[in-house]
Amino acid sequence: MSVVPLAAGNARLKDIRKLSRRSERSERRLFLADGPKAVEGALGVPGCVVEIFATESGAALAPRGSEVTLVEDRALAALSDSVSPAGIVALCRFVDRPLEHVLDRAPRLVAICADVRDPGNAGTVIRTADAAGAEVVVLAGTSVDLYNPKTLRASVGSAFHLPVAIEPDVATAISAARAAGLVVLAADGSGDVDLHEAGDLLDAPTAWLFGNEAWGLPPEVAALADHRVRIPIRGRAESLNLATAAALCLYESARSHSRQ
Repeated sequence: MSVVPLAAGNARLKDIRKLSRRSERSERRLFLADGPKAVEGALGVPGCVVEIFATESGAALAPRGSEVTLVEDRALAALSDSVSPAGIVALCRFVDRPLEHVLDRAPRLVAICADVRDPGNAGTVIRTADAAGAEVVVLAGTSVDLYNPKTLRASVGSAFHLPVAIEPDVATAISAARAAGLVVLAADGSGDVDLHEAGDLLDAPTAWLFGNEAWGLPPEVAALADHRVRIPIRGRAESLNLATAAALCLYESARSHSRQ
């Protein structure tokens, strides 16, 4: 007997669509992982995936052995915020970890995002941290929601590969990093240390502190770091965007650590 796909008017799907709101996600500690990369990443975290929904064509994108609930194309489009949905979405449990737990295994490279508001930037920093071999990412202060669909999409699955903590207070995140034995380096365009001349600073276990896209790190926050490090600008560009700056800093630390 063929299975009839769930229609967009299905009561359960209507309830799940409410997770498009951050408040609803936070209250229920549930979110939607949209697209094959996100679904694959979520399946790699034990206990994360509650249910997978897919269209008949999208079901072919599900990892082998996965159970899939078939839905109509219109129903899937209602669950996705993508302009061109891939045809597969997973209902998932939150995966963020308490700050003290992600720092208790003596990480050597951590990225702290302070008041990073753009989901694309936050997701890209998570992806870059993953690629550089960082062990932890912290979304601190008023940073964007980890479970914003755009954040997850920009991370291309990396949000499920390494621990991510959410800490409402930036100063608490910095203090916790220092207590875990990390040297806190603020990426700051007016910093007193040149990234290419940082030398021994980069050899130590490091927590990089990255600021908001528009105004960077406020002076009072940058002052909480052990050192303020600038990326040299050789040409006439005023500055680098957040994701690029994070990539340069994290990879410079990773290169230093690999030589030890």
